[in-house]
Amino acid sequence: MGGQATPGGGVLSGPNLISLARLPLAVAFVLVPGVAVRLPVLAAAAASDLLDGWLARRLGPSRLGAVLDPVTDKVFMIAAFATLAASGALTPLEIAGVLLRDILAPIGYLAGVVLRRPFSVPARVGGKAVTAGQSLTLVAWLLDSRYLEPLAWATAAIALYAIADYGRLVVRHGGRLRQGGSA
Repeated sequence: MGGQATPGGGVLSGPNLISLARLPLAVAFVLVPGVAVRLPVLAAAAASDLLDGWLARRLGPSRLGAVLDPVTDKVFMIAAFATLAASGALTPLEIAGVLLRDILAPIGYLAGVVLRRPFSVPARVGGKAVTAGQSLTLVAWLLDSRYLEPLAWATAAIALYAIADYGRLVVRHGGRLRQGGSA
């Protein structure tokens, strides 16, 4: 979600409920084996990410949603890639590359908190591209595609770009960015 977070939009707002739906989807992805289940679960998680953002832009974002959306996204991706890692289809380095943005973004936020200059980076094109790359990498794994490794490496490269873009934005604004979601 981009833009300034507005008051209101409690836990039970539509966008927040849709974001929260990614948590049971993450559990289902891990616990229920097989392409016939995991592919629709992945599609539902991706659709929920698009839908909650669209609704939040229409109804107005909430402070809770600005935190909840990226957290549930990261929980889903980490659960899905832990499942992929357990399969041995990608090396630990490839998994780390695909999840690089998801690993470094919370560390950057915590560094801001420790330095008493917390900030939130608004959604950026690079972050959206990382999310798309992660989803395509998972689809390639589920379909046993020969493009799995190239997609993982491409997603890692996009993650490096997104991290550099976030860093450049933070430096340019001197850490004065506010809650507005991240991607």
